[in-house]
Amino acid sequence: MEWLIWIAVGAIAGLLASVVMRTSPPYGLVGDMLIGIAGGLLGGFLFQLAGVNAAVTGFNLLSLVVAFVGAVVILALVRVLRRV
Repeated sequence: MEWLIWIAVGAIAGLLASVVMRTSPPYGLVGDMLIGIAGGLLGGFLFQLAGVNAAVTGFNLLSLVVAFVGAVVILALVRVLRRV
């Protein structure tokens, strides 16, 4: 059942990140979910590097923030790589 939580948090975080970053072209709901799930992994890694014990552990605000930050970083990297 934990994978359902990852999908739900990823979907919300990916959607919020795509709105904040104004992605063009939009990746759609599935793309936003995948970006959000990958963002959860990346966000957990980045927070741990910064010394903050945060990870996507359930459906809570901290998990959403971690996944959102990771998704924003992914979208920013994609934007930079498209310009190169």
